[in-house]
Amino acid sequence: MRPRTRTTRTARSAFLVGAALLLSPLPAAEAASAPKVLYAAPHGSGSHCTLGRPCSLEGARDAARAVTGRDVRVELIDGTYELSTPLKLGAEDSGVTWAAARGARPVLSGGRPLTGWTVNGDGTWTAKVPEGITPRQLFVDGQRALRARGGPCAAAVCDATKTGMTGAEKTGIADWTRPTDAEAVISVRWRNYHCRIAAVTGDVMTFAQPCWTNSASGTDRTGPAWDTTTVDSSRYSKVAFFENARELLDKPGEFVWDSAARTVTYLPREGENPRRSKGVTPTSEGLLVLDGAHDVRVTGIGFAYAAYQQPNTDEGYAGTQAGLTLTGATGPVDHAGRYYTKPAAALTVRGGRHVVVDQSTFTHLGGAGAIFEQGTQDSTLTRCRFTDLSSGAAYIGDTEPMPAPELVGARNTVSYNTIRHTGVEYTDAVGIWAGYEAGTVIDHNTLDDLPYSGISVGWGWDQPEARQSVLRDNRITNNRITDVMRAEHEQHDGAAIYTQGAQPGTVISGNYINRSAYGNTERDGNGIYLDEQSSHIAVTQNVITRIGYKWVSNWADYGIDNHATGNWTDTDAPALAGTGSTMAGNHTKLDRLPAEAVEVAAAAGANGRGSVEQLRPDLARTGTVSQSSTDGTATAANAIDGDTSTDTRTLSEAGAWWQVDLGAAHHVGQVEVWNDTSMTTADFDVQLAASADFSDATTAHVTGKALRPTLLDTDTEARYVRIRVTGTGRVALAHVLVHP
Repeated sequence: MRPRTRTTRTARSAFLVGAALLLSPLPAAEAASAPKVLYAAPHGSGSHCTLGRPCSLEGARDAARAVTGRDVRVELIDGTYELSTPLKLGAEDSGVTWAAARGARPVLSGGRPLTGWTVNGDGTWTAKVPEGITPRQLFVDGQRALRARGGPCAAAVCDATKTGMTGAEKTGIADWTRPTDAEAVISVRWRNYHCRIAAVTGDVMTFAQPCWTNSASGTDRTGPAWDTTTVDSSRYSKVAFFENARELLDKPGEFVWDSAARTVTYLPREGENPRRSKGVTPTSEGLLVLDGAHDVRVTGIGFAYAAYQQPNTDEGYAGTQAGLTLTGATGPVDHAGRYYTKPAAALTVRGGRHVVVDQSTFTHLGGAGAIFEQGTQDSTLTRCRFTDLSSGAAYIGDTEPMPAPELVGARNTVSYNTIRHTGVEYTDAVGIWAGYEAGTVIDHNTLDDLPYSGISVGWGWDQPEARQSVLRDNRITNNRITDVMRAEHEQHDGAAIYTQGAQPGTVISGNYINRSAYGNTERDGNGIYLDEQSSHIAVTQNVITRIGYKWVSNWADYGIDNHATGNWTDTDAPALAGTGSTMAGNHTKLDRLPAEAVEVAAAAGANGRGSVEQLRPDLARTGTVSQSSTDGTATAANAIDGDTSTDTRTLSEAGAWWQVDLGAAHHVGQVEVWNDTSMTTADFDVQLAASADFSDATTAHVTGKALRPTLLDTDTEARYVRIRVTGTGRVALAHVLVHP
């Protein structure tokens, strides 16, 4: 009796289409030049790799190695290729194209289905987990579930030290059934930490090692010597949340892993059914690895459910910057971060030459999307889509400033990709990162909804290594970067485009940046940030709007020879610091984008013609301002000068106020209140009135500090707009805009 093959209807259709194509006669010249085509299928076997009897991925790889001349194309039939280990390609696999068969959407998956859900009395579901699997992520019907988490714990209760943390009794952690399955998640400025609780003794918690030591200042290996962003530093203010405890499972879409019972317990969302819903957890770390291969093309293939195992171990996640971590219990002191570790990725290219990855999708990943490293050159990542990743989308290059010639990353291109909703778990990750790279092109990408910086190029902080390295001639051009440095994630000191290190010949041009650190609670959200020793960089013809702080910034005067020219922005910024740096011909303090700027912004991004959020006219610009008092030289006019980096400030007094007279009654649709750089203004009324005595005022109260900005939709007629504290305090503002 012939065994039945497991072939889906879609796969059969692809077989038939492919067969028809193979049977179609080709001209003799075309037939002679056509590549050898091999086929792979999710359940393929054998060694001939024909359309009728496709191979497994490994079988197709091995068959391709036997083809002389190496003009080979491996086509993947539709379906999900479940991998427990990555497919590995080496130098002997050079010259092969790996592509989706016509009409097919093959997906390489590192996921393991969780089945046999039982329903508990409290409405949760529980499933047993096979040995060897530690679920860090869970996806139900393709939607990410969150590890059960609580609220923040202030430093006054959860006091972090070099050896551990207080607060176990006051938070109730001491009474949890399994506190050692839980993790503390902490953000300090640009860093993110995830360390598992190792033990609870009274009110004191200790954490897995070396995660905690590598997160604390005692290691002396966590970055620049001046750094104060470790878990036990003066910058530490709280634990963002503890996660993965049964006691925290209280919101639909959350789950918890119990390492003793080896179970996952999930609180379902509305409409989910334990018999029909599919739960998947990533288990395979990496799906495709190219090591030393050249002239390989990967096209039209999906990558899903790849794992990132390190955070599950005692190493944890001791974040340093941009999704890289400090690992190892010991190591050399190296404040330039030479020994930091990149996250695991679904696809990794090491030492590649002329590798092309295009039209592929990366989704539902426990780590990063793609990595080009260890001397990869002349390779391209293009027209791919990245969404729902725990870490960043693309990592290009390494952190060694002067590598051996064969390890220099050079002339790699990241272009026309769409990157959305990445850094979901590790919020210090960036969309696209490039280390010490030469001739890298990052062009026409769309990046949206990211917790920290969008694009980061360069490394080394203020260390000597950053002055003389292989960094040079990089191009960051025509990218669309929107809604990055999202304020709710509390990752600071970044930008839509961020650079480090001297990189002669580098150009940042034609980019559209809108809403970076918008609604922020600190003064350091930037559009383009030439940080530390960023030098010899041209910033030209970018459109930069709705930025939390400065549209262009380089606070360090040891970054030299930077030039910002011909950019369009709705705010202003101080002159660039550093010898030889200039700002000229920039169009600043705009309340409408001119047609030329709109054209540049619309052309940016992966699709070529995108929407542009036009600026709204500002009625306050031409108004007459006053305030109840003035502290020093911080005059009332600083709040309508179009510059969010200059502030006005009153004395601290009862009912302190600032106001603008618009000159005549206008319809006021919205008021934007931008707090000063010290976030001073809090608990205040915004009053809109037609009369100067405010007897007819409409009032909106804001509790707590104003953000950058606080937006108030008003929809009323008014001539006067006043901002007034309701108790005793100061009014201190960077910017007030009144929109019709």
